[in-house]
Amino acid sequence: MGKVTVAFKATNYDDLSDVARKRTKRKPRCVEAQALVDTGATRFYLQRQVITALGLRPVSEIATRTMSDRSEKRIVFSPVELEIQGRTGLFDVIELPDTLPNIIGQIPLEHLDWVVDPRGRKLVPNPEHKHGELADDF
Repeated sequence: MGKVTVAFKATNYDDLSDVARKRTKRKPRCVEAQALVDTGATRFYLQRQVITALGLRPVSEIATRTMSDRSEKRIVFSPVELEIQGRTGLFDVIELPDTLPNIIGQIPLEHLDWVVDPRGRKLVPNPEHKHGELADDF
């Protein structure tokens, strides 16, 4: 399978909330960038420099397992509104060093109803949902 990268837009959800509640007139901080799509990863991971540009706040710490089967502690940051190809959702952000790419894992993909087309090296709408984005609620 070839490497799949995708453009995304992330907007600080705290900023969006403040605007909606009329606490500020300042435009919400947002970043447009590229991310590696990794179905082996779980969540939404951003480089430290992107987190800083968005002004996200740390909320907790989690233990993660790396590909080399090492356990590492990573910081979880406040949520962003993530937009990929016109579909949006709210996701907490896991910090990555700037030496690694931004990563979109399986949970955001499923939530936004995207699947990986390995031949086309792109994201496509879930073919099981012929009439558009659909959430499987059980």
